[in-house]
Amino acid sequence: MNILSSVILVVQMLAALGMIGLILIQHGKGADMGASFGSGSSGSLFGASGSANFLSRTTAVLASVFFAATLALAYLGNSRPVSSGSVLEGAAVTAPAAPAAPAQPEAGNAPAAPAAGAEGAAQIPTK
Repeated sequence: MNILSSVILVVQMLAALGMIGLILIQHGKGADMGASFGSGSSGSLFGASGSANFLSRTTAVLASVFFAATLALAYLGNSRPVSSGSVLEGAAVTAPAAPAAPAQPEAGNAPAAPAAGAEGAAQIPTK
């Protein structure tokens, strides 16, 4: 599924770049006025009126491809299973480790040295 969404994303990007290029190449509605005063529009690559039809139809096709790719990406993005509830509810709860209880000296033996890392009163040296 990840490969499919990557391919659709590449198609969408290429369609977007193609549309940008074709829209920038096209003449606006006011460009026809310049042609009547000798602008030389009739000597273009596609002919006097051929460029408008070709470029506008190609732009429409690319816009349709872009729209279809956007809908496909939206569908693939929403098709993942959604768990109900909060994200924090699914987080693992870890309690802090309880400190180790100091060893109780047996009757008649000397008290044991405090464990390494013990805190507070256990660190005070005994006589």
